Amino acid sequence: MSASVLFDAPGPKAVVRNRIYAVVGTLAIAALLGVTIMRLSDKGHLAPEMWDIFNYAGIRQNIADAVLATLKAFGIAAVGSLVLGVLLAVARLSDHKPVRWLATGFIELFRSIPLLITIYAVWVGFLTDYSMWALAVGLSIYNGCVQAEVLRAGVNAVPKGQREAAYALGMSKTQVMTTVLIPQAVRAMLPTIISQLVVTLKDTSLGFIILYPELLQTARLIASNTQVNGMYPYVSTIVVIGVIYVAMCLALSGLATWIEKRGRRAKTGIKTPDAAGTVAVLAGDAGNAAAHGLPGAPGGADGGAGGGGDPKI
Repeated sequence: MSASVLFDAPGPKAVVRNRIYAVVGTLAIAALLGVTIMRLSDKGHLAPEMWDIFNYAGIRQNIADAVLATLKAFGIAAVGSLVLGVLLAVARLSDHKPVRWLATGFIELFRSIPLLITIYAVWVGFLTDYSMWALAVGLSIYNGCVQAEVLRAGVNAVPKGQREAAYALGMSKTQVMTTVLIPQAVRAMLPTIISQLVVTLKDTSLGFIILYPELLQTARLIASNTQVNGMYPYVSTIVVIGVIYVAMCLALSGLATWIEKRGRRAKTGIKTPDAAGTVAVLAGDAGNAAAHGLPGAPGGADGGAGGGGDPKI
């Protein structure tokens, strides 16, 4: 039995202790959920009438419009944050000090300011009549700074030998960055990039502060303007909207997992020549070289009728 360096297999006493902890923890969580459900039921929040409001066509349409509005803002913010992240990452890795200092200052500034303040400032200062664009721009700025740091870490993680080899081939720095470093950085940091996109999707809920009709704003309006049995259906509305958020985040995570697996299966790179055939040509074994179809062998691409062609590797 092989032992892991980072983990020691628990012994019999530890196994029993872990099982006891698991059972006690499960019972505690179940008891907490039970008490919560009982309290909500006693107050009438779980009555069937509270859930019947979602059978109305008007409320369903409002929720559908809110989902569409949320996805619009997220789509613009996702593209904007990725583009801005690449630009800031490249600028921060620049050899020119003014460019590097400017990018560093921009990143540190907007990473330090709360996202809610950024969104509100963009809305009040520039896009008062365009709440969707104010939300998207605010999300793009903040998440672009985060994505820039992620990409910079990925570029720095690429082995220096690949960069040096690219320069030795005569590539410019732009070519090295766009064809060698950034593709590998994106592939290495893809889980982190997708995780930040999930955060961007959830942060669209901050649009309520600028009255953008996304999911959270729509949920607040539904719960505060619909009265059932003398109460407002906040609990049922929160549950439904929360389930929608979870479904969208799971769909985005599933898409990211599919893209990652597809990228791993992709056949990229330069195909290496047949080693046995190369050795045969170098050794002057024309028969084996011809069998591998290499130039310089009798009947090969560069060989003459008598096999006098010079081998070319």
